[in-house]
Parts: sequence; C-alpha cells; structure tokens
Amino acid sequence: MYQRMRVVLNISSHKLSQYYEGAADSVVATATDGRTVKFPANVLRSVVQGDGMFELTFDKRNKFVSIRRISD
Repeated sequence: MYQRMRVVLNISSHKLSQYYEGAADSVVATATDGRTVKFPANVLRSVVQGDGMFELTFDKRNKFVSIRRISD
C-alpha cells in the first residue's frame, strides 16, 4: 500500500542547482493537506523545474518511492 501526498514546490533555480549538486541532503515541504514532509533532495534531479505541484509516493514504511509533476 502506497501513501501519496501532493506538495507545491517553488524552488529558485539557485537552490535547485544546490540540490542537483548534492549540497543539501533533504527537502522539507508542506503538503496540500497541511502535513510536513521531508524527502531526499536527490529525487529533484528528475525534476527539470523546481516549481509546480508534485505528487510524492511513499511505501508503507514511509520510504520515498517516486515524484511526479502533476501541474505547472
């Protein structure tokens, strides 16, 4: 069983490049339902832009599984 949550990210290009380069190890965001979520920064490497709405998927142990853009 997977848990999904939506987050709106608005990451500057400078900060996004820091995530790409590995200068930060995690991202903390607020989900659209108000929960706070922390996920590995390296998953943003698959994201071309750091803004928009994304759906994060976690397994039953709350381990990150995937990220996908759902809107711009």
